[in-house]
Amino acid sequence: MARSPLTREAVLAAAAELVRRHGPAALTMRKLAAELGTAVTSIYWHVGNREQLLDALVERTVRDMGGAVRPAGRTPAERIVSVARTMRRELRERPHLIAMVHERGLTDRMFLPAQRALVAEVRAAGLSGARAADAVRAVQFQVVGFVLVERNRERSPVQSPGEGELWEPAAAPDDPDLARALARPADPERLFVLSVRALTEALLAGG
Repeated sequence: MARSPLTREAVLAAAAELVRRHGPAALTMRKLAAELGTAVTSIYWHVGNREQLLDALVERTVRDMGGAVRPAGRTPAERIVSVARTMRRELRERPHLIAMVHERGLTDRMFLPAQRALVAEVRAAGLSGARAADAVRAVQFQVVGFVLVERNRERSPVQSPGEGELWEPAAAPDDPDLARALARPADPERLFVLSVRALTEALLAGG
């Protein structure tokens, strides 16, 4: 069976996957060519040198982040939460690529589609002017901050004693249910939705 002709998009997709799995340092033209089963010269022909490849990957990441934003829900609050969940998912799925975008000074442009979607929703909820701007930024900061905390927890060494030991029922004798809940591992997805919903409801109150 004949191999499909190599395209620029195929090269960028393979490069993005290498960076996603192993980080930018793992991306070499030779390794990329091996992944695609082609010659290094073919890679150069489609994307230029490594710096040009990295620039193209950054642009692709910015484009993909923007294309992923599709608000869903019946109310502005529900749609804001859906945008926040999309932002979190995209940031978590491609940390190395997001870091490359940041290093090239394109973070604000990357977040612009999500900001525009949030602007539409806070205005639909009745907010305007500085209050609307504050709401958009509060949601954005909540998403980014939550993701940073998640990554820090995931990368930290095993804690001893951990929450399961620190929050034995005796630690809160007046509320053993609270102690048992804090002793269980956190559910990041549930906490994220809970926090964004609470924040959104507070921001839109009286809109």
